[in-house]
Amino acid sequence: MKNSVKIVAAVVLTAAVAVPGTAYAKGKLFEPAPTEAVSFITGDTASIADGVAIGKNVSWYKSSGLGPSAMNTAPGASAEARYIPTDVFPGGQLPAGVTLTEAQGINALMRIGENLTKAGLSYEDVVSMRVFLQNPEGEAKMDFAGWNRAYRQFFANTNLATGATLDVQLGSVTTKPMVVNEARPSRFALEIENLPVNGWLVEVEVDAVYPGTDHKHSK
Repeated sequence: MKNSVKIVAAVVLTAAVAVPGTAYAKGKLFEPAPTEAVSFITGDTASIADGVAIGKNVSWYKSSGLGPSAMNTAPGASAEARYIPTDVFPGGQLPAGVTLTEAQGINALMRIGENLTKAGLSYEDVVSMRVFLQNPEGEAKMDFAGWNRAYRQFFANTNLATGATLDVQLGSVTTKPMVVNEARPSRFALEIENLPVNGWLVEVEVDAVYPGTDHKHSK
């Protein structure tokens, strides 16, 4: 791999709005209350928020970027396959349709969950996310579909109107999510020429608000 890191494509861009400052809600200028965080979401089953407004007195946490843990020690595993989470995929064997990016995405998001727990937080508290994806070896571009399947295992997998849990995809199979969570962070995803660790295809960082914050959804 080259040592340089180069952003080569912006795929999804959704900005988090930190206050002091304002955001637009229903076409009108809006500012959250000091202890309020408001996520702007279009529809009941959207995958991400349009944005989030965070009140000036809200306590919030910003994680460092985290990639997947090297868990797969199977002989002959490639640099990328080393980051398959073997507690989810025993022996590093991927089921039908599950891609390396999808497996690494699950791994990275599990690490994000551990990081949040140490800070007294959970996936439900996440309000914004930044995702960096590298194209798998031999592929011309990043596997955005595989990343999105991994993401829906942990986020945006309920119907906001009914509270019902949504089925999600694990490769080519429909299944229940690993973590049931209504949170829809604002999010961007970028394709990166080279991530900092050989074999990483996914790196993620998040912002989360502490329990006690009045966190609302606005449509």
